[in-house]
Amino acid sequence: MKRMNQVILVGSFVPFCWLAFMAFHELGHVIAGFSTGGSVTKVVVHPFSISRTDVSPNPCPLVTVWAGPIIGVLIPIFLWGAFWKFRIQGDYLARFFAGFCLIANGAYISIGSFEKIGDAGDMMKHGSPTWLLWLFGIITVPVGFLFWHRLGPKFGLGESNGDVDEWAAYVSLGLFTLLFIATCLVSPRS
Repeated sequence: MKRMNQVILVGSFVPFCWLAFMAFHELGHVIAGFSTGGSVTKVVVHPFSISRTDVSPNPCPLVTVWAGPIIGVLIPIFLWGAFWKFRIQGDYLARFFAGFCLIANGAYISIGSFEKIGDAGDMMKHGSPTWLLWLFGIITVPVGFLFWHRLGPKFGLGESNGDVDEWAAYVSLGLFTLLFIATCLVSPRS
C-alpha cells in the first residue's frame, strides 16, 4: 500500500504543480495587464494547452510580460513561507511547488530566449536584453533546486523506500482533481 500512496502522491502532485504554475504565471500577466490600464481579452490555462494571456490594448507590454514569471515565482514562495511559518501540515508540498515554479519559470524564460519564443520573445521584442533573461534563469533555476533539496524522502525516494504520508497523497490527488476539472471547465483550450 505504501508504494500506491507514493504513486498517488507523485503522480498527482507533479501535474498539479504544472497546472498551478501556469495559473500563477498567467495571473501575473493578468494583474499587470489590468494594473497598467490594459484590457485582458483572453486567458488560457487548460491541461491540454500551453497557457497564455492576451492583453489588448496593452499600454505597458514589457511590464505585462515580465509580471508573469516574476509573480509566478513570488506567490508560490510566499505561500510556502506562510505554510512554513504557521507550521501547516504538508509544508513540504508548498516548498516543492515553489521550487517547481522557480525552475519552470526560469527555464521557460532563459531557454526561450534562444528561439525568441513565447514570453521570452515578447520580452526581447519590447526591449529586454538577452542577458537579463539568462540572468533570470541563472537565479531562479538553482534556487528552485535548492528548494527541492532533501525533499526526496517526503516523496518516498531514497531511504524512505516508498513510504509517504497517506494524507499528503490524497490531498494532492484532491487538489489535482479540482484544478484539472476547474481548468477544463473555465478555460478555453486555445
